[in-house]
Amino acid sequence: MNSKEVKDVLRPYGHTETLYYYSKVAFALKNFLKGKEIAAKNWIPKGFMPYLIKRGSKLEPLYIEEFSCIDEKFLRTRAEIEHLDKAKSKITKQQAKIWEYFLPRKLADLFYATNKEGAGKPIDRIFFDIDRSNLSSEQAQQIAFLLIKEIKADKQISNFVKYKIFLMWTGSSFHIYLLFTKSQPVAFYGKHFQYSKKDPLASFTGRWAAGIDKKVKFAVGGGHERIVNRINIDPSQTPSGKLARCPFSLHMKSAREIDGVAIPVSEKQLQDKNLVKELKSYTPEKVLKELKSLAKLIP
Repeated sequence: MNSKEVKDVLRPYGHTETLYYYSKVAFALKNFLKGKEIAAKNWIPKGFMPYLIKRGSKLEPLYIEEFSCIDEKFLRTRAEIEHLDKAKSKITKQQAKIWEYFLPRKLADLFYATNKEGAGKPIDRIFFDIDRSNLSSEQAQQIAFLLIKEIKADKQISNFVKYKIFLMWTGSSFHIYLLFTKSQPVAFYGKHFQYSKKDPLASFTGRWAAGIDKKVKFAVGGGHERIVNRINIDPSQTPSGKLARCPFSLHMKSAREIDGVAIPVSEKQLQDKNLVKELKSYTPEKVLKELKSLAKLIP
């Protein structure tokens, strides 16, 4: 398939369909998501629940490499037939598995198991969610910039682990990753990165947050607890069994409205005062046009 074949990336054959778009970005994610189980957050219009998460802890695991089986025939079948049980005779078993994850005619975010599904697995990455509560995306950008400065200035962390930094716009805020060159035992996260409200300075997370808090005019803290008018540096989705948003994932405002796309970002871009405006301009169509250059920002 070619993105030029359709006029509307998210309605390629008459109905809402996110798999066309995700099949196009999949090749750029193969290294980043290698061995990581995929998850889909399906948004349900007028449903009892606003969304339904499909993931490898409940279903047969799905991996990004398997998106190569998404073809025009499969997508046309989904446009014509809404229910999987009526379509199985027309599709492959692998396509049926993808169908279970991504429901037809629904918008869906693309997630993955940060350090694989199941508790207690080794970790090969830490990710910090710059979680803003009643503060702007530009303020989140400022915190992302300062957090990277804190990380690079902290010589102690290099005594524990070698890492690369990866930065991503989520569609609303920023994620900062530390990608380890060698996997670490699960206890490594708890000892060095898990935030403790009782002892905030016991972890890298707490110490970095405290350092940043002194440099800005609004509140900055660590951990998952949401407090109005404060930005949290939150690593809690790091351990195995937790989920993270994939680069190039759609970001939803509601079951019927997309309000952003997750975009990889360079450290240099964080110094651009117009960065958030530029990132908010991305649509699925724009991502596909710039995919080759954007993919170079992903380790």
